[in-house]
Amino acid sequence: MKKIAVINDLSGMGKCSLTAALPVISVMGVQACPLPTAILSAQTGFETYYYDDYTEHMEEIMLRWKQMGFCPDGIYTGFLSGAAQAEKILEFIDLFGQNGVKILTDPVMGDNGAEYPIYTDALCEKMRLLAKKASIITPNLTEALLLLYGKEKNNERWKRMSELSQKEFMEEVQEIGKTLVETFDADAVITGIDLNEGGSAFMGNLITDHRGCTLVKVKKEGGSYSGTGDLFASVLSAGMVKGTEIAESVRKAADFISKAIHDTVLEGIDRNEGVCFEKYLGELL
Repeated sequence: MKKIAVINDLSGMGKCSLTAALPVISVMGVQACPLPTAILSAQTGFETYYYDDYTEHMEEIMLRWKQMGFCPDGIYTGFLSGAAQAEKILEFIDLFGQNGVKILTDPVMGDNGAEYPIYTDALCEKMRLLAKKASIITPNLTEALLLLYGKEKNNERWKRMSELSQKEFMEEVQEIGKTLVETFDADAVITGIDLNEGGSAFMGNLITDHRGCTLVKVKKEGGSYSGTGDLFASVLSAGMVKGTEIAESVRKAADFISKAIHDTVLEGIDRNEGVCFEKYLGELL
């Protein structure tokens, strides 16, 4: 059975990070080997939560895995608390990411034009190094701009793009996708692109590789929910090590998450609780 080292935090509430990744990767027939970066009582969108940083423990886990002869087929990196933690991931890739190991990096740094509180220039620079080692990167549009241009230019570019027509906007997004591929030599999926066609809202994911661009879209319901990016990247990471075409994995992930969001909206669940994905796991087989 193929194995993926899943490097992310573990949140008891919120259906995100490792609690989203483990069931998805497992049901897709790949062994998920978690390396926790932090333990939280609940994801940080909740009003109160306990947070225990695991950066200092990661070295010991890595050492034991090396002694065991651990050889993953893939590495999937998600939320990182800062530059020091990102440096540990780079060390992990040096130890375990050789000989054809496929790497997916989700460069979690911001959304909707704004940086998350964890953002620093130092973290962004480490994310660029991780992106250069990746087979696939899955930034949203904000994170794509941060990777390419940094905080100041991201803010300027986001404001200018918000004033474009949808056609002009998508042309710009395609150029950003192409620049990501050229800069980091990795396939790029720009996730969570808001689209409007004929008065209907859609959520788009733009796949870009050296052959060109492909847009995968689904109808949009509700708002932004905890863990949807983690679910998306988890489907792609499992597909990556199984040799599935990236467009097929993106379509599978988008459909899976769309159905989960539909049920979540019907049940009126708060965004911080995550989405009702469990009953659709079988569709990922």
